Amino acid sequence: MKPKFGVVVFPGSNCDHDAYYALKKKLGYEVTFLWHKDTDLESCDAIILPGGFSYGDYLRTGAIARFSPIMEKVISFAHNGGIVMGICNGFQILLEAGLLPGVMVKNNSLKFVCKDVYLKVENRETIFTGFQNEKQVLKIPVAHGEGNYFADKETLKELQQNNQVVFRYSSAEGVVSEENNPNGSQMNIAGIINKRGNVLGMMPHPERACDPLLGKTDGTLLFQSVAEHMVNV
Repeated sequence: MKPKFGVVVFPGSNCDHDAYYALKKKLGYEVTFLWHKDTDLESCDAIILPGGFSYGDYLRTGAIARFSPIMEKVISFAHNGGIVMGICNGFQILLEAGLLPGVMVKNNSLKFVCKDVYLKVENRETIFTGFQNEKQVLKIPVAHGEGNYFADKETLKELQQNNQVVFRYSSAEGVVSEENNPNGSQMNIAGIINKRGNVLGMMPHPERACDPLLGKTDGTLLFQSVAEHMVNV
């Protein structure tokens, strides 16, 4: 079985082609674009909500995209156990859609942050982190102005108890500290999953870390993990 990925395109998406290129050209998977007005997921095995500025981030990030026709299908797909991965703006959309808990607010610096960061892998037993070489720290870039993850105390407690925090911002050695937090996210959270484990939201961009020419390939590990899971299910 060759897994098929669907990359949703919203007005304002600007990382959709990056995701397509990484999945198709670098990893050799079957990929198709899914327009935001579509209501057919075209038998995709996994859905990617890419980064960008869907609908110009009007109202707030992800708030309008959440009501796109295709999101009704994506939400149903997720509730039925389908694999969904939201990257940056895609993570913000997942939060607005209620598929993941919490909200995103402006970076503490009030500035757009665009740089490579290190991520400590907190949960290695997920669909997205069954890395072949079991790396503990990944180098992946971020690019966002509102990536500051916020949730109430009870939600944060549940995320911890259920092992839903997948990635935390860290040093290259895996030290989680305020110094290594690029946006002020609570508990240095960079990525979380839902309780069922089939929906991931993360602010860093793994699709931008899949080409040796760019000097980083750790992003391939996430997509390979998803693909291997789909093949072995």
